[in-house]
Amino acid sequence: MSKERVKGLLATMELPVINAPMFLVSGPELVIESCRQGIMGSFPLLNARTSVELENWLIEIKEHLKVIEEENGQVAPWAVNLIVHKTNKRFENDLALIAKYQPPIVITSLGKPNSVVQVVHEYGGLVFSDVATLTHARKAAETGVDGLILVTNGAGGHGGLLNPMAFIASVKEFWKGITILAGSITNGNDILAAQVLGADFSYMGTRFISANESMANESYQKTLLDSTAEDLVYTDAFSGVPANYLSKSVLKAGYDIQALQRKEKIDVGQSDAKAWKDIFSAGQGVGTIHKIQSVEEIVAELKQEYTNALEQLNQKSLLPRK
Repeated sequence: MSKERVKGLLATMELPVINAPMFLVSGPELVIESCRQGIMGSFPLLNARTSVELENWLIEIKEHLKVIEEENGQVAPWAVNLIVHKTNKRFENDLALIAKYQPPIVITSLGKPNSVVQVVHEYGGLVFSDVATLTHARKAAETGVDGLILVTNGAGGHGGLLNPMAFIASVKEFWKGITILAGSITNGNDILAAQVLGADFSYMGTRFISANESMANESYQKTLLDSTAEDLVYTDAFSGVPANYLSKSVLKAGYDIQALQRKEKIDVGQSDAKAWKDIFSAGQGVGTIHKIQSVEEIVAELKQEYTNALEQLNQKSLLPRK
């Protein structure tokens, strides 16, 4: 059944790519344009600051995508990201809006998605759960989700520690559903590599922070373009969960990078800067992003890179000559 679902999703997509939901970055414009260009668009529900604003966003996305589908005959699917942890005070209200507006895919984070699975499956949608460890992957699989998003080392935001090859191989030992790979995927070569490893879709966030349609401010985008993989610091100091942050924004906020790297306890109240808003996140693929582009331009580049990588792979002899 999972293979049929994957084929159904891919039939409406130009590339097997999910534009990952990014806090304070992904909004209706980024979602709509991603779907228009043939990749899955998504956004965190909490990016809409109130339930009223969220409902307006959901209406906007559905209406625009309906027009695009009528004009083009098809449109890529869209997704929302729901935090299922008990600290999300809006969980019940947001889940009710999911039931009302029925996004094709719901991505869950930080907790067991049991109740979400029930609601989404009732209207025929799919549930993907992001996981950063094998333990979390097994627990999520037991709840009946349709897809697992494997957040590996080098991912932006709350990245995991496992190597993508080790993580996906281990998960495939017990998981037969849809598999999505996340972590340092920024170009067409990476998309193909993820497929070779066994992923059905690539989860790509950092590349789209620099999109014209993202909600990232000018300072965030400039810091992103001026950074490489060496300009990241991995710490749990700001959110309680380890995440990759751009060190230049951490320094600007007044924090000691070396102290963070030594995992020393710091006073996060010493600065007015806030994680995600002033202290920017990115994945290790940041060093390959050099300019601000439209989603259309980014997807066109990804498609060309993917095609070139596939041609090169087909030309290579992967087995010893007899």
